[in-house]
Amino acid sequence: MGVSGLRVVPVESRRDLRRFFDLPRRLHADDPAFVPPLLWERLRHVDPQHNPFFRHIDITFYLALRGDEPVGRISAQRDRKHLARHRDGAGFFGFLDAVDDGDVFAALLTTAEEDLRRRGLERIRGPFDPSINDTCGLLIEGFEHPPVMMMGHARPWYRRRLEALGYRPVVDLIAYDFDVAGDWPPAARRLVARARRMPGLRFRPLDMRRYEAELDLICDIFNDAWADNWGFVPFDREEARYLGRTIRPLVSADCFAIGEVEGEPAAMAVTLPDVNEAIRDLGGRLWPLGWARLLWRLKVRGVRRWRMPLMGVRRRFQRGARGGALALGVIDRVKAYHQARGVQRAELSWVLESNRPVRALIETVGGIPYKRYRIYEKELA
Repeated sequence: MGVSGLRVVPVESRRDLRRFFDLPRRLHADDPAFVPPLLWERLRHVDPQHNPFFRHIDITFYLALRGDEPVGRISAQRDRKHLARHRDGAGFFGFLDAVDDGDVFAALLTTAEEDLRRRGLERIRGPFDPSINDTCGLLIEGFEHPPVMMMGHARPWYRRRLEALGYRPVVDLIAYDFDVAGDWPPAARRLVARARRMPGLRFRPLDMRRYEAELDLICDIFNDAWADNWGFVPFDREEARYLGRTIRPLVSADCFAIGEVEGEPAAMAVTLPDVNEAIRDLGGRLWPLGWARLLWRLKVRGVRRWRMPLMGVRRRFQRGARGGALALGVIDRVKAYHQARGVQRAELSWVLESNRPVRALIETVGGIPYKRYRIYEKELA
């Protein structure tokens, strides 16, 4: 479509897909907090031949062009797994980036709306890049902090432009900063000591000899623990194993914790190195020397910041003291491991703003909310 001299065109070639994923590096070149993603990783990530998440998502990528220069991008997608579970008529937009120009934002969002309307959907929601189990939410607070891996970044004008186009907030996601190197706060110290003494509980690392089976177990705990969360879509085995293959070069057994009740797996926590710390100055490219720098930083020097993207307790264990003890126990185990290795800080993310029990737990152990992401929605009537 054309708006105020703009063209918004679907991405149909490999060249344009590269332009689509290289655009944020150019748009945010003046933002000291921005971390350019690795271009080859982004291209591989959206390839359905490699990433099973994209096999249940019908997605179109769009570029906004002024002349031949890209000035914005967006995706429009129909997630069949989401619709089968929630039956809410929602389609999604994602990968939103643009210059600070109301016409560009209007052209991009109108294109995505028309795309989803043609697919028979009733509302548009986002951003999701491309789903709730990937990067999601629009950054609205904490712009000064660099994003950690698999978390988004934006500029202050994105929120203003979206809301001016009639998009309303649906839910907020909170990211917590956590001091790994420091001691537990006094209240947390008492709770952790109580968890360690509770009979029948055991906390262990992942068994790397049974890596895929252990990932299936973590996936099963996650799918149960998060089943009642807003927008939840379960991982299937193929997706879990794809993620497992992706992260295996980055992790060891003690990056994971599994909590058991009388031998039954009941809780889990997953931590990952913040790869963004290691790639921040590589400009999104690994040639000619980026590969060597990245490997040295990850394998020799190590990164000083990690992320806990997953933590959960099976629903039947969540209530009462045992549920809190399980959650604290898995956090305590991975914290002790990373603290001994010189890790300084971690991001615990994301947590639904409405999830008061988990937020209270994180804040008790010293987590500080420092970023806020927002999901928006608009009716397509």
